[in-house]
Amino acid sequence: MVKYLRLLVTVLTATMILGFIVIVVLFVIRFSDAFGPKLPDTITLPEGAKASAFTQGGNWYAVVTTDDRILIYDRDTNELRKEITISPR
Repeated sequence: MVKYLRLLVTVLTATMILGFIVIVVLFVIRFSDAFGPKLPDTITLPEGAKASAFTQGGNWYAVVTTDDRILIYDRDTNELRKEITISPR
């Protein structure tokens, strides 16, 4: 009976070690891209504009300003593509 119990404890220990290794590998795989896409070094906003939010897409990024504008920039050239004014209701 003691040999059987020793075998069960050994199998359980091996299973726990393998499970821990699998969890560590999954964390490494999942968070290897944790730093996300490349952000622009600097963003030149129009005179008097202050940023309140930032979002990005495939080849563009946008800055929402405190004066209710959305400024859409080209990711490659960092040039302003479009400016959208948000009108109050």
